[in-house]
Amino acid sequence: MCGLTGIFTSRDWTDERLTAVTTRMSDTIAHRGPDDSGAWVDGAAGIALGFRRLSIVDLSPLGHQPMESASHRFVVTFNGEVYNHRDLRRELESVGCQFRGHSDTEVILAAFERWGIRTSVRRFVGMFAIAVWDRQRRELSLIRDRLGIKPMFVYHRPGLVTFGSELKAIVACDEFDSALDLASLTSYLRYLYVPAPRSIFERVSKLSPGHILTVSDAASSLPESVPYWSVESIAAAGNDEPFRGTDGDAVSQLEALLTDATRLRMQADVPLGALLSGGIDSSTVVALMQASADRPVKTFTIGFDRREFDEAQHARAIASHLGTDHTELYLTGHDALAVVPTLAEMFDEPLADPSQIPTFLVCQLARRQVTVALTGDGGDELFGGYNRYIHGERLIGGFQNWPRPIRRLTAASLTSVSAHRWNRMQDALRPVFPAAGRTRLIGEKVHKFGDLLRADSSFGMYRSLLSAWQNPEVFVAGAGPNASSDPGPRGDESLSLLEQMMLADQGAYLPDDLLAKVDRASMAVSLEARVPILDHRVVEFSWKLGRKFKLRDGRGKWILRQILYKHVPASLVDRPKMGFSVPIAEWLGGPLKDWAGDLLLSTEPGGVLRGDIVREEWDRFLAGNIASAPGIWALVMFQAWQARWLDAPSLAG
Repeated sequence: MCGLTGIFTSRDWTDERLTAVTTRMSDTIAHRGPDDSGAWVDGAAGIALGFRRLSIVDLSPLGHQPMESASHRFVVTFNGEVYNHRDLRRELESVGCQFRGHSDTEVILAAFERWGIRTSVRRFVGMFAIAVWDRQRRELSLIRDRLGIKPMFVYHRPGLVTFGSELKAIVACDEFDSALDLASLTSYLRYLYVPAPRSIFERVSKLSPGHILTVSDAASSLPESVPYWSVESIAAAGNDEPFRGTDGDAVSQLEALLTDATRLRMQADVPLGALLSGGIDSSTVVALMQASADRPVKTFTIGFDRREFDEAQHARAIASHLGTDHTELYLTGHDALAVVPTLAEMFDEPLADPSQIPTFLVCQLARRQVTVALTGDGGDELFGGYNRYIHGERLIGGFQNWPRPIRRLTAASLTSVSAHRWNRMQDALRPVFPAAGRTRLIGEKVHKFGDLLRADSSFGMYRSLLSAWQNPEVFVAGAGPNASSDPGPRGDESLSLLEQMMLADQGAYLPDDLLAKVDRASMAVSLEARVPILDHRVVEFSWKLGRKFKLRDGRGKWILRQILYKHVPASLVDRPKMGFSVPIAEWLGGPLKDWAGDLLLSTEPGGVLRGDIVREEWDRFLAGNIASAPGIWALVMFQAWQARWLDAPSLAG
């Protein structure tokens, strides 16, 4: 894992200036690559490439970047891993290509020379963000992997294009324009992340997953990026040619794909392990790792001193059964809260997913022993693991045909009772109706249901399920109504409502929230996180599987469970979904109250946020409206981000 930066300009910048600015940009992301750094500059062409290296494959100087191809036509800086590089190397050697070292970077360059950029990228199995300069065509190509596992930010103003693995690298350029994108801010307050291709800054975009952006003239408008793979087309293709085999055939085929994906991601010249939560996804990955390993796999789990937020005991049981070399660390709320002041630095684009805290802590734990860790991310989005798929499909399907006045009247009735009061009612009903006690935070869910009923369409209903604030534009000064955009693709009408929900999540929530969270949290401690479930071949097969392979008997991830049951007793994994969460409402009303209040009450007239609305919602939260905790957290995280990245002295200074 590494970090990349670069500049492409039509201005008359000297080699010295290009080198100095690129180096400064790269230094801001030294945490992504503490082992080595490099810069390559061609002042006559106005191009500079920068790099920070975390050595994983080929630890020798022969893996140094930026790297030139054998003919010197291509120069590349590359973040990520191409896992099938050994197979590609053998094929390239068979037609005369020669290699000095054994890094995947060399293979990438040889492939570009032999097959061209677009054809090569379609053959890569891996996670990657690539910047490649073609000396012959005088073109810069920026490339992002199919699922958006690795980031690529791009800044443009007339005559200047800069790019990098994190926003902080781009901010470090001395000509950065920090104007905010108010529509992106509104989207962030709704979804807790900024959906691609926009970013929090007006002049910065995120390269969409599975896209190539080719720039030949920095003075012209930035061209449209071109997809080489898209989850929309994969979903449509899977719907056109569904899997028609038996249950056993489906399980065997997916198991073979996951096993190969896992084995490929176990290649490393440094210590390797896995993050184990004890859930279906990470347990499946660890089980397949252990089945392929000749020694106990190192696994890592953190536990909390609050039982309702603690999965460490489940992870311990899985690790014991599989025989892994398991490490767990129990943390107090104080340990978790100590991370909060670092979040705005770590997440240089606002992100308000509270699981960023435990994600960082488990990565920090793992980094003490390993440099690479496999994770179980992606299982929920691919195989229907979220409760909102099951309940949302039922609710939306059942209520979308209700007359609109009836829906609104029902919504008003449900939300007239506070979430806190609903939760107290649940506690009273628990002895009589045990099933009621198995739903955590029932009051928050009832209020979500009320918001859903107010929506105008089926997709609008699903959007309401995802929204922290139903009308986030009221917080943003100068934002018009409906300023936020819908995240992710919707697919065509041939897709079922369930498939449309999953498609939207795979296209936006997965890359822009979950994968961004894992990337920043792991890279903050120089840990490479690999995600075998998001091998594109697994994703393609998942879209061939009908709903019966995903949702069955009222539960999601049926097919993943069948694979896991071959390695672990069902009794160890069949339990209500907990998620990787923290008691954010309790923290905001308790130990974080003063800090959060200071940030929220610091909004000034004429500022980005409307202070009167922010204060009103903060007061409502403190009065017991804990259903708004995710939205309050988003406001707090934005204020902390603004204090770090807008109010503080520029990094380019």
